[in-house]
Amino acid sequence: MDEIEKIDHVYEYNRMMGVETLNPLVSVVDWSQCQPLCSRRRSYGFYAVFLKDVMCGDMRYGRQYYDYQEGTLVFLAPGQVYGIENKGEKVQPKGWALVFHPDLIRGTSLGRHIDDYTFFSYEVNEALHISEQERGVVMECLHNIAAELRHSIDRHSRMLIVSNIELLLNYCLRFYDRQFITRNRENKDVIVRFERLLHDYFRSDEMVEQGLPSVRFFADKLSLSANYFGDLIKKECGKSAQEYIQSYIIETAKERLCDTSKSVSEVAYGMGFQYPQHFSRMFKKSVGVTPNEYRRQN
Repeated sequence: MDEIEKIDHVYEYNRMMGVETLNPLVSVVDWSQCQPLCSRRRSYGFYAVFLKDVMCGDMRYGRQYYDYQEGTLVFLAPGQVYGIENKGEKVQPKGWALVFHPDLIRGTSLGRHIDDYTFFSYEVNEALHISEQERGVVMECLHNIAAELRHSIDRHSRMLIVSNIELLLNYCLRFYDRQFITRNRENKDVIVRFERLLHDYFRSDEMVEQGLPSVRFFADKLSLSANYFGDLIKKECGKSAQEYIQSYIIETAKERLCDTSKSVSEVAYGMGFQYPQHFSRMFKKSVGVTPNEYRRQN
């Protein structure tokens, strides 16, 4: 197994790719102009947007074929690992890269809202597959950033660069919305599997042993990242994954409260709550009455 190569700074990335550093905090790189690289796993200390040019042939998204084969966008946040094990061979990359250090956006609107771009925490197999028209939009943004990097630095430089990065990321939000829509059949399959997992979990010993399930628990079961899974549920169901789970908990609790052979505390423990008070607070917040009041009413 390869060791993970750490690249913490933009200038280190530029040096690896064999290109000039125009700004120590941000770079736009045309991979076709770079030197061949050894394939290996790398950890980056900055944000990265990779536009990988796709060649002809069948390509898969998880177990499904790609909807769009013109290009793939991969997003990485600082600390994430990207790449494959090093087998010694060198490859000529094809595509583009936008890399920017957190220090570039610190104190800006983008810096305050960077966590809203949840696709930076998606897995690589949840990448964004763009059409030729969408690729043109991405390339225009990259060219604008590159042009600003070649411009002599003045008091407007940082603002214009950051604004163009933010514009690119906002377009990517739109493109991901389109991808969620065009993958409607696959998304429905995820919802069905999620509901089955929920049903099975609350009718198994696992619930008592492990407690209340998290969004990440179900995302792992579905082989998805927590953020991608959460965004998919939000777009398909109109509520967050956490809200969906909590709604299922409440409906299951209502059913069990109708069995008066068990106390409210026993119902709470049986559903994985560590403290009955926590169960009562959640139930009243959702239903409007306490579990005991609900039981008396029904």
